[in-house]
Amino acid sequence: MANQHHDNASAYHGSYKAYIIGFVLSVILTVIPFYMVMNGTASQAAIITTIVIFAVVQVLVHLYYFLHLDTSEEQRWNFMAIAYTFLLVFIFIGGSVWIMWHLDYNMMLR
Repeated sequence: MANQHHDNASAYHGSYKAYIIGFVLSVILTVIPFYMVMNGTASQAAIITTIVIFAVVQVLVHLYYFLHLDTSEEQRWNFMAIAYTFLLVFIFIGGSVWIMWHLDYNMMLR
């Protein structure tokens, strides 16, 4: 009986190949924006856009390869919890930025 539980629990863990793929993708997604910033040949808007896009992709890589979050039936509640967390973070950060911009706009002497 104990071995059966262990077999079910190990089904959610990735293989070494998956961990290596996740690690290599994470390194690539970190090195490219770092090189763009250190090189300085791209425009500031291109660098910021690249950093944001690569950061979002890296979050997805970490969720899939390291946290083993996928769209399977067993992972549905974990996915819903993470989606709710992202929604709250977006509301908190977006609302804070909006409030600070609004205060800055209204408090400046123009």
